[in-house]
Amino acid sequence: METDDNKALVRRFYAEIDAGNIAAMDELVAEDYLDHNPPFPGLPGGREGLKVAFSIFWTATPGRHEIEDQVAEGDRVVTRLTASGTHQGDLPGPLPATGANLRESAVAIHRIEHGRIVEHWSSRDDLGLIQQLGVVRTPGAEGGNT
Repeated sequence: METDDNKALVRRFYAEIDAGNIAAMDELVAEDYLDHNPPFPGLPGGREGLKVAFSIFWTATPGRHEIEDQVAEGDRVVTRLTASGTHQGDLPGPLPATGANLRESAVAIHRIEHGRIVEHWSSRDDLGLIQQLGVVRTPGAEGGNT
């Protein structure tokens, strides 16, 4: 069944990222990949931009993705996931390494065409992430930046 194949492709996509196998993106992702919600400004377009983004994350916050739920219909796969890692390297912003353990929930939608990921949308808990990094203070919390 095509929807099962599409879900398996997205699961493999996250597994390869977690293994640090950025080169696998050449097989899994179309060259003209379109990310509607890139994680950083100024990234190159297409698959190369995706590889740059994941290289930054892999270096700065090695960790893993836990897939909570997955639903597929037609050429789209919706994945609810939790990403976790340790902030051991600098992130663009600049956000110097804090050593903090990080968790971020997200919902990602991938569009699949000819067995490759061609398009991506996401909704991430970026506020929760930057609170964990100490960029903004949680209301009522001691310390931190405002």
